[in-house]
Amino acid sequence: MRILFSFTGGRGHFDPMAPVARALIARGHNVAVVGGGAHVPALARAGFTTFAVNQPREVSTRRQPMPPVDPARDDWEIRELFVRQATREHIPVLLDLAREWQPDLIVHDEVDFSAAITAELLGLPCATVLVLAAGTLLRKELLEDPLTEARTAHGLPAEPVRTQVLSPFPPSFRDPSAPLPQGTFSFRQGNPQPPRRPAERPGVYFTLGTNFNLESGDLIERTLAGLAQLPADVTATVGTQLDPAEFGPQPPHVRVERFVPQAELLPRTDLVVSHAGSGSVIGALAHGVPSLLFPMGADQPGNALRCTALGVGRVLDPETATPEEIHHAAAEVLADDGYRKAAQRVQAEINALPGAKETVSLLEELVTASARDSFPPAP
Repeated sequence: MRILFSFTGGRGHFDPMAPVARALIARGHNVAVVGGGAHVPALARAGFTTFAVNQPREVSTRRQPMPPVDPARDDWEIRELFVRQATREHIPVLLDLAREWQPDLIVHDEVDFSAAITAELLGLPCATVLVLAAGTLLRKELLEDPLTEARTAHGLPAEPVRTQVLSPFPPSFRDPSAPLPQGTFSFRQGNPQPPRRPAERPGVYFTLGTNFNLESGDLIERTLAGLAQLPADVTATVGTQLDPAEFGPQPPHVRVERFVPQAELLPRTDLVVSHAGSGSVIGALAHGVPSLLFPMGADQPGNALRCTALGVGRVLDPETATPEEIHHAAAEVLADDGYRKAAQRVQAEINALPGAKETVSLLEELVTASARDSFPPAP
């Protein structure tokens, strides 16, 4: 089979799909990935066949003041950028690419509405991978009008066809107000991780991801100052766009890097301090690690609410938290065994899920069934 993976937005929209893509490659299928021009070079270096849906945009390396947390702004971005603008700009590119590359199946992230419409226009089977863990950011009342406009512009009925949904998240993390679509197949992104006892000297990992780090004001400095007061080994990653030297000299137990793979850090981490992005939160829970969270926008407030409800983390205001407040909150989460035990309950749920390789037969059957429907047997 030839499978085209498509994502829109940042790398956080592809990373949850990557285990499925690699499982398909291991089974001998031909896989390609299409995404924003700024992200495909890194995916090509990781060994994927890649296509760019647009030209790379110049990325600022200067930090900006932190904008206020504004759900209305997040709604506008989904409606205007991810639906109206993206479908207008990306569908023609995806149609040309698909006609040339001839995929048997398109797999896309849940915010890539352009890929879903492209598959429908070409009569191709399609699967959706969830990338927003709590599920509260995308709402029917927000999407209905712009999606209907985009579909009508291409001669499609207002109601989209149902697709196979794959979820790389534990079902308990989904917000009850946004139930999983019927027939969703939940899977584990990595290998099962055994629970472990907290280290005598804890490890702390601090990240604001790859997008919100640039609109964080002085949050990185405040957090480093707070975490430096802990009797712990602290690793902070500030992103490839920022120079660690910008944050000045740090005490010996605090390490500031542009990037360190989570897979390297999480097995020896006792607390993750993050922006509550889906990848950071679920990565921590897969290792049974609680979180201290600074939700700033997008899916982060919803994820932070779920962490609070499940007892796996604490939330601080990213605009106002002082170094002293950050220090005390981090120390509390490390000292209170209830946070760790709650995180390990979710970890056990993740460990019990089928691995990403189990999605392969599901996708193979999707293509087979589509072929049967297209070419019914002769009477």
